Amino acid sequence: MTGKDEARKGHSKPGADAKGEENSRNIDPRLLEILVCPMTKGPLEYTADNQELISHRADLAFPIRNGVPLLTPEAARQLTEAERARYKATKR
Repeated sequence: MTGKDEARKGHSKPGADAKGEENSRNIDPRLLEILVCPMTKGPLEYTADNQELISHRADLAFPIRNGVPLLTPEAARQLTEAERARYKATKR
């Protein structure tokens, strides 16, 4: 079976692993420059470990799914106390 045949059957996609998840753990820095928190219009911080964009002003984390940031209030989660404390400690 050729690569084209595998891709046609959904077994192989460029930039994706066997589970269909993104191989790349980075976000384009140019995209990060223009994206803002939908709630505060403030800056967002990218966290590669969790694949999230963090709004420290709103204490929210927005997920990134298949390389696409989900910047809706429904998709966001509240930052934990530990996450807020860690951010404050690094900003001193």
